[in-house]
Amino acid sequence: MYVSDCIQMNGEGHLTIGGCDTVELAQKFGTPAYIYDEAQIRKNCRDFTGSIESNYGGNGMVIYASKAFCCKEICRICAEEGMGLDVVSGGELFTALTADFPAEKIYFHGNNKTAAELKMAVDNNVGRIVVDNIFELESLDKIARDAGKTVEILFRCKPGINAHTHDFMRTGQIDSKFGFAIETGEAMLAVKKALAMANVRLVGVHCHIGSQIFDIDPFELAARVMLDFIAQVKTETGVELGVLNLGGGFGIKYVESDNPRPFKDYMKNVSIIVKEHSEVLGLKTPFIVIEPGRSIVGAAGLTLYTVGAVKTIPGIRTYISIDGGMGDNPRYALYQAHYEIICANKANEPRDFIATIAGKCCESGDLIQENAPVQKVVPGDIIAVLSTGAYNYSMASNYNRIPRLPVIFVKGGEARVVIKRESYEDLARNDV
Repeated sequence: MYVSDCIQMNGEGHLTIGGCDTVELAQKFGTPAYIYDEAQIRKNCRDFTGSIESNYGGNGMVIYASKAFCCKEICRICAEEGMGLDVVSGGELFTALTADFPAEKIYFHGNNKTAAELKMAVDNNVGRIVVDNIFELESLDKIARDAGKTVEILFRCKPGINAHTHDFMRTGQIDSKFGFAIETGEAMLAVKKALAMANVRLVGVHCHIGSQIFDIDPFELAARVMLDFIAQVKTETGVELGVLNLGGGFGIKYVESDNPRPFKDYMKNVSIIVKEHSEVLGLKTPFIVIEPGRSIVGAAGLTLYTVGAVKTIPGIRTYISIDGGMGDNPRYALYQAHYEIICANKANEPRDFIATIAGKCCESGDLIQENAPVQKVVPGDIIAVLSTGAYNYSMASNYNRIPRLPVIFVKGGEARVVIKRESYEDLARNDV
């Protein structure tokens, strides 16, 4: 009935998540608030780690892309589930380290890591750094030399694949700010430069073709292109790179019309290509790394709001105003992202009313959804926006000096706070 298996409806006609009544959660923790089903997150983690075992005989690792949603508790869960972690900033790295995440299982990404971030990674013995450009390569070699260390690296490469997704979510084509282009020879020049350095050790290559991709073909093609490049490196340098990071980008279900393939289909189909093409090229099957983020937490979360004013402009539209908005979910303003909207306390009623969900920010573009079907609501009703577990808390801001939301984890009918709601005092804490 709903876009996620962890979302249900109880006998009172209320929306539930993880066995908890969302209306009761709103009463207990206030709104707006992010709610996550921990059991669903753990199940998704296990589905991916299990696929590495079944498809690659354990010769690989799942690393959670923490940019989708980062906090200490999600780092702890990933550690408990035997996963690695993908970080893209000093802040994400700091969060992981303070949660006692094993540094050797951290991959550090990013297209413009600062010298301070690179030094932080080297000092804390981060497992592998995914190098994006020559400037970073040279900087890292010097930082590692000054520290008396040798750092394992991968190169982020552009396989030249244009995935079928939003322009802002496509990262594998040649015109991208990320990585080295294979087709121009840029990536090979970088490989040869790295192999001549004393304080970095190139162990593999990485690609990421985009996000929210429903087709399997682009992932299969990316695997072929990357393996061809590994073979080319072996031919030209005599070095066989042993690690292939194929990134993430698996699509999830945001609305009923979305039809993503099961994650196991992606994994199985790509594994067949990897093993068969490696054999054809005379390569050992590389250690495979994948980076699911959105597909682990996206559909496991929702956001609860309280309805304020309901304003009808005759012949035009009805605005339902909520106590949150683009500060806690900027994805509609950025991408025109689609969501399912449910009145949590009237989940058993038909969604036969068309309305625009408007945020409280002083910005005409502060909308969560336009012309969306929803139950007819009145002030005080609770609105749930589904599948907000990825890139909502991560992209949240304090626009209009509005405090950021709390994050509540639910499991087996119990709820706990994992990130506190910001206070007005928190907003002014660093003011001088």
